[in-house]
Formats: sequence, C-alpha cells, structure tokens
Amino acid sequence: MSTLDATRAELALIVLYLNKAEARDKICRAIQYGSKFLSDGQPGTAQNVDKSTSLARKVFRLFKFVNDLHGLISPVSQGTPLPLVLLGKSKNALLSTFLFLDQIVWLGRSGIYKNKERVDLIGRISLFCWMGSSICTTLVEVGELGRLSVSMKKLEKELKDGEKHHNEQYRAKLKKSNERSLALVKSAMDIVVAVGLLQLAPKKVTPRVTGAFGVVTSLISCYQLLPSPQKPKTN
Repeated sequence: MSTLDATRAELALIVLYLNKAEARDKICRAIQYGSKFLSDGQPGTAQNVDKSTSLARKVFRLFKFVNDLHGLISPVSQGTPLPLVLLGKSKNALLSTFLFLDQIVWLGRSGIYKNKERVDLIGRISLFCWMGSSICTTLVEVGELGRLSVSMKKLEKELKDGEKHHNEQYRAKLKKSNERSLALVKSAMDIVVAVGLLQLAPKKVTPRVTGAFGVVTSLISCYQLLPSPQKPKTN
C-alpha cells in the first residue's frame, strides 16, 4: 500500500469517526469539562465556554432517550444472572429518564420554556438519574468482570500454559475483560462527576476536580467510539 493510499485510509477512518453524533458529543464534552477545570467555578472566558458547550451538547442528545428506552424493553442475553439483569434495566430506565428530562432543561436554557425554578429542579432531578445510572453501570461491570474472570480461569485449566494466548476464545474473553475494566473506570469516575455537578460534596469535589474527572471520562468515551482496526487482507 502506497503512502497516499495509507493516508486516504486514515482520513476515511477519521471521517467515519466524526460522522458519529456520539463522537462529536464526546469531543464537545471534553471541551466542556476542560473549560470547567480551567475556570474552577470562577467567572470568565473558561466558564462561558463551559456553559455554552454544555448547552450545545444538549442538541446532540435530542430524542436520544429512545435508545435506552429500546434497551429497557429488549431481551437480555441468555444466562445473565437476575441481579445483573435488574441492574442493567435500572441503568436503562434511569439514563432514559435523564436524557428525556435533559430536553426540558434545554428548552429552559434556550429561553423557550420560561419557568426557571422548575427548569433548575428538573435539571437537578435529571443529574440524580444520571448518577444513579452510573452507579448501576459500575455494579454491572463489576458483576460481568467477575463472571468473565471465572470463565477465563476455567478455560486456563483446560489449556496448557503456552496455549492460552494463542486460543481465540481466551483472547476474545481477555479483550472483553479489558473493555469492561475500562468501562468500570469510566462509570466510577462519572459518579464523581455527578457528585460535583450536584454539589453534594463541594469542599472535596470542587469544580476543578469535577472538570478533571470529566475530561478523563470524555477521553475514555472518545477512545471507546474509535472504529475497530481492519485486519490486513491476506492473498
């Protein structure tokens, strides 16, 4: 493959990535929380960028609550323990509620809906829903990692020492375990972000701490949305 062909292929992946509304949302999220980190809650340019980017992101999330509503009524994988099923469905319900209420907040912040007190209350309720969904996600990931660990140990016993890293099933489970570990870190850090936005512990979780955690979780989300690398074709 020539250098030009390689460049075209890389640019095609970038275009594919940026065509995703979710990817653009997460890039804006990184900008939003980076601005929050810089402003540390103080008035100025950084805080203005934080507020304007936050409002702009709400447009990306219009009607996005339907995704988790669909997940709520979709069947689960066979063999999933009941506690994990309930936690997963609770996550879908809470996240769908957050995204639905967030649309009302957008109407208020954009000046369409005039009742500021009610908008602020709805905004706070929506953040509690998001925090609840992050807690559920964290517990689901812990449970799924436990299940993966058990199945991987069982597979290790069946394989010889040098065979496991060449076994497709083991490598697939290891990849899934790494993905879930990253998702666990992200959801746990998002709980801290929610605590900061709700000002539940203002002395410990300051705007700067909230911003730092938000930037990290945004970058993790951007990484998770990267297209899978294509395997080279063999002649």
